[in-house]
Amino acid sequence: QLHLVQSGGGLVHPGGSLRLSCAGSDITWYSDSIGWFRQAPGREREGVSCISANGETTEYSQSVEGRFTISRDNAGNTVYLEMTNLRSEDTAIYYCAAQSFVLCGVNWDESREYDVWGQGTPVTVSS
Repeated sequence: QLHLVQSGGGLVHPGGSLRLSCAGSDITWYSDSIGWFRQAPGREREGVSCISANGETTEYSQSVEGRFTISRDNAGNTVYLEMTNLRSEDTAIYYCAAQSFVLCGVNWDESREYDVWGQGTPVTVSS
């Protein structure tokens, strides 16, 4: 059974950068698209980005496009979310998740599409 283990995150000043990692532990990793979500206090979980199983297709929410980059190293079983020019509104718990489709799909930003979730990692953007 696939397990996702996250690392990275922490405290950063506005305008700074962070990289999140999501490592998978099962052979099904290679046929799953991977999404990143975030949830700020008092708000619903929000889809941030998604990458297809082969890493050739990516999706971004409007709020992060141009600032965040998702990438995938299948040899290392890891998906990365590189976050730059961070803003206070990016403060949230970030989660990676796997869905059993090779492509992200039109509903990539819907949490109900995903079967397996990482443990979450906090990102705080503050001066």
